[in-house]
Amino acid sequence: MEAVLHGIMLAFGLILPLGAQNVFVFTQGVTQPSLLRALPAMITAAICDTVLIVLAILGLSLIVLQFEWLRFVLLAGGILFLGYMGKVIWFSGAANMDRAEAMPLKKQIVFALSVSLLNPHALLDTIGVIGTSAVKYSGHEQLLFTFACVSASWIWFFGLATAGSTMKKMRISNRIFIMINKCSALFIWGTAVYLLISLFK
Repeated sequence: MEAVLHGIMLAFGLILPLGAQNVFVFTQGVTQPSLLRALPAMITAAICDTVLIVLAILGLSLIVLQFEWLRFVLLAGGILFLGYMGKVIWFSGAANMDRAEAMPLKKQIVFALSVSLLNPHALLDTIGVIGTSAVKYSGHEQLLFTFACVSASWIWFFGLATAGSTMKKMRISNRIFIMINKCSALFIWGTAVYLLISLFK
């Protein structure tokens, strides 16, 4: 039971803060015609988190934490990607409010993969925090810890997509959704700047 509670609390603690991955999944819930159409982004993000969690617990954290150049590459790649993603979201504007202009399935999946696997915060947090915390457990307890972390991730992303979809059904003005896009883009660019500063510290 301790391993389950530890896993749930740790996973939620890492994914609750507003980040590029969360913003993207929530935005898809808002901009897609239905919750069903937003599921590709949600499922892809959850699968990516699952893979990262499992790899971290299997010992990948020991490799990444030993090589400073690998951390540098992750951060640099993440900065470039966040800059590009911010641009796409900023200029999406009202077009995403139109059913015909909603992000297609393939593009959803590609963006969700990118924001999950090229997000240095997600990688370093998952590998550095969950990976090292898992060392405390072994055997059956480690399996329960892994299951708890993965379950928390899936529940969270489904909740984000559902919240976005629910907001759309409330018939809030399109201007509000456009403002959400603009704020999301600014936040993502702010994250990129923060990472750029930390890169040269």
